[in-house]
Amino acid sequence: MARLLTAFISSGLVYLLGPGSFLGLWNLFAISQQHAPFAVTATWLQAHGHAEVYGWVGSFILGIGLHSLTRRHRTRVNFAWAWTCWAVWTGAIGMRWFTGVYDWHWRLLLPASAALELFAYGIFQTTVRKAHKRVPGQPREPLPGWVMLVLTGALGFGLTLVVNLAGAIHQAGWGASAAFPPWWDRRMVELMTWAFLAPFVFGFSTRWLPVFAGLRPSRDWVPRALAPILAAGAIAMLAGWWLPGAFLWAAAAAIAVTGLHIFRPAIAKAKTQNIHPTFPWFLRFAYGWLVVSAALGLWSAFSPANTGLTGAGRHAFTVGFIATMVLTIGQRVLPAFAGMKLLHSPALMFISLASLEIGCLLRVSGELLAYPGWWPIAWSWLPFSAGLEITAFTLFAYNLARTLASPPAHLRAAA
Repeated sequence: MARLLTAFISSGLVYLLGPGSFLGLWNLFAISQQHAPFAVTATWLQAHGHAEVYGWVGSFILGIGLHSLTRRHRTRVNFAWAWTCWAVWTGAIGMRWFTGVYDWHWRLLLPASAALELFAYGIFQTTVRKAHKRVPGQPREPLPGWVMLVLTGALGFGLTLVVNLAGAIHQAGWGASAAFPPWWDRRMVELMTWAFLAPFVFGFSTRWLPVFAGLRPSRDWVPRALAPILAAGAIAMLAGWWLPGAFLWAAAAAIAVTGLHIFRPAIAKAKTQNIHPTFPWFLRFAYGWLVVSAALGLWSAFSPANTGLTGAGRHAFTVGFIATMVLTIGQRVLPAFAGMKLLHSPALMFISLASLEIGCLLRVSGELLAYPGWWPIAWSWLPFSAGLEITAFTLFAYNLARTLASPPAHLRAAA
């Protein structure tokens, strides 16, 4: 299981650095030079986003899900199918990126990649359901609230893959390029935000933050309230009801921040052994970006003509909130999951997170000021913001790679 998890993490890091981040840097250079948010083709923008969300975060979720759920229930895993899941998923993501960048036989490869992604996810779901199979005669226990959120995220993950396949088939049959039309792409992005990414992060935050950061445990009604709000928000965004969706997102952010006690004093000492002691602070920075994204979403709903608000709010969520949570929690739990190893360098953990926060601040403020034409000099901030974020991701990948290549903690102690 540790080797399988290592494979998912490694392929996720490859997609984070290559197809995801460096293509994003290239896009930002073009946008900055031409002073136009649509200076690059939509296929490149969508290929970058797909590699980041599914290639990086999706690979991490599949690997952690197979590892933690099967071990928790002591289920014997069919490793042939588990490795097939990794191979199909990794290959399909690469096919999708290649198709978006080069437009080579895209009418065939675009729907094929989407179908293979859905197939790999089906293998994952089949394996996980065997782990949750109830023993006959055993009483059914109510699911904890955080598990409901995680299951909501898993359902949303599959739903986004179904929508992606439907869009790919439509484009292959009737579209003029491999890029989804703007109205479809925006709904796809909102669905990923509401139904996939947010439930996973909120669910694992409910489970892990009281343990790792010493925060007050949230009451069980908090995740149980978040699940229907996120579902309602996803429906509103799919229907194009942007203003009600923005209010629902603000409500979800407020419940998450207050219910998880993010900004209240801790009641226990944070578990920062073998990681950087600023770990709890970056968790709070992440949820601060969540508040910023909710505020920008409300502003954008009232000012839809301001393109900078939409981009800034999306970046505040994806990088400020999601990426900060992955870099912070990931360097805390993944070494233990991958065979009880110790993080290679706590100092690199701090540098990567600090670079990410500064880069995100430059990106969000730059889009807010440059896109509407309020302060043209802010266009020059965008490449620097991308450079800082790529530096953060590179250091994160290097730190994890050195960690995964090291022997387990007990062997290092013996040596």
